[in-house]
Amino acid sequence: MTASALPAAGAAPATPLPALSALAGQASNVPLTRVSLAYIEARFKLYLRFGEPARTLRLDRWRRCAVFLPRAMFCRVRWEANDYGTIRWQLMVMQAATPLDDMQRIPGVRPAARLLLHAEGENAVRAVLERIDGIEGQGIAAIDVSSAYWRTLGNCLAARLALPEYTAERHAAWLAGRALP
Repeated sequence: MTASALPAAGAAPATPLPALSALAGQASNVPLTRVSLAYIEARFKLYLRFGEPARTLRLDRWRRCAVFLPRAMFCRVRWEANDYGTIRWQLMVMQAATPLDDMQRIPGVRPAARLLLHAEGENAVRAVLERIDGIEGQGIAAIDVSSAYWRTLGNCLAARLALPEYTAERHAAWLAGRALP
């Protein structure tokens, strides 16, 4: 070990990194969901299409980690390519959960999340992205959309049925139902 790698005599010890809950501005007992994100030019993109993380940590030049509070809704898109073109399209709409909720283990999501919609393949992902654009075009934030709609959309994709539109009336009904005790 060289002298430059040793701590200076009398120097204060390094302070430990703060907990993720402290970085997110929350109490230490709040269960947080961590989502891995990455970007490698022309090869790999793992990014959020929508969602409001409590905090985003930059790990290095290519990787980030988004931290979500319980009940937060988010959409993660995965795109992969090789020398011959695109090899994988994937879109998942998820909801961060508490330890008492039902959750699914998903690679890159720690500890887990509630999976509302899973689309695989270019056509399915493009169809869902069009629905998300349509929702946002109506002035509705995608994170405020009913979780039942995302499940319905996923089921229609799996059954190869026509995908339902998310209307302002459906959104108003969702908000009214959520306001009830």
